[in-house]
Amino acid sequence: MKTPWIGTSWKMNKTRAEARAFAEALKASPFANTLKAQPFVIPPFPYIAEVADILSGTRVKVGAQNMHWADSGAWTGEVSPLMVKDCGATLVELGHSERRSHFGETDETVARKVAAAVKHGLIALVCIGDTRSEYEAGATADVLAKQTRYALRDVGKTAPGKVIIAYEPVWSIGEGGIPADPAFANAQHAKLKDLTKEIAGQPLPILYGGSVNPQNCCDLAAMSDIDGLFIGRSAWDPAGYIGIIEAVTRRLGETA
Repeated sequence: MKTPWIGTSWKMNKTRAEARAFAEALKASPFANTLKAQPFVIPPFPYIAEVADILSGTRVKVGAQNMHWADSGAWTGEVSPLMVKDCGATLVELGHSERRSHFGETDETVARKVAAAVKHGLIALVCIGDTRSEYEAGATADVLAKQTRYALRDVGKTAPGKVIIAYEPVWSIGEGGIPADPAFANAQHAKLKDLTKEIAGQPLPILYGGSVNPQNCCDLAAMSDIDGLFIGRSAWDPAGYIGIIEAVTRRLGETA
């Protein structure tokens, strides 16, 4: 039975009180210390330290939604790897399509950030994805391979245990997004497993993210090459997040 990564990024949502309430609810749940999954939550920057403090002593990993590649410097508005670690985070999300499309993130900057994360002992959760036009042109595999090669450019054989890939089709994320067919997603994951094995010496975990919800989470997680789920709005409520972990771990237990 595989142990899936199951996590959520809150994006630019929640007040401090809401963030604290979510963390407390997760801590009180049976899944805070489950061995059947690897839970993780990624709050906005102002709440990382408080969420990490509440969840300390559990198996839940806490992450940041972005970071700069430099340790310090004249980078107004940015957050360094050292700051992320100092807040209690052990994971950092990098290269999300919203960062790429709205804030000038490129394959080059993602590569630099991945290297910085690995250097400082943070797990890099690298988001890759194809646009609707790329998907319709049949270019998905090529696009994902290019983004993955760039992301792993500077870490190579040191990536295992330090880098995770999240396949998030740009056409499937956000409000109105269309979930990828589980078989299609699995086929992309299989190709990425082969590619990451070629680059890193062994396959890296590949998570699926993109309109994951209570109706499709089990079918996605049960696919052979999908190593976990990266969930958006369906997991912003603690009951929703806990419910998905419960459903997925039960389904995987039944099929083990």
